[in-house]
Amino acid sequence: MAKDVDTSKSVFDGGMLGYWGMKLLYALISTITLSLALPWAACMFYKWEAKHTTVDGRQLVFDGTGGQLFGTYIKWFLLSIVTIGIYALWIPVKMKAWRTKHTHFAD
Repeated sequence: MAKDVDTSKSVFDGGMLGYWGMKLLYALISTITLSLALPWAACMFYKWEAKHTTVDGRQLVFDGTGGQLFGTYIKWFLLSIVTIGIYALWIPVKMKAWRTKHTHFAD
């Protein structure tokens, strides 16, 4: 029989200080490294966010890494240069797809 789980409960239990602290760290890392470490900062934030998110009684986990995202960022950057910035319009959607691909239920 399945584990007794409250499937009606979806919550985010992260706090305001934690959220803004992570956002500040994200911005500092990005600024100090001229956005070279942006993929690692993004993954750090996504892991924190997933750790504090429960959907239908099931904990989320983010398994992406900055190294994986760095290669993708380079590709997106080069495509943006080649298309004179037009490809940059697709980057937010591509980023959301990559993030979703690496977000799973913990169990």
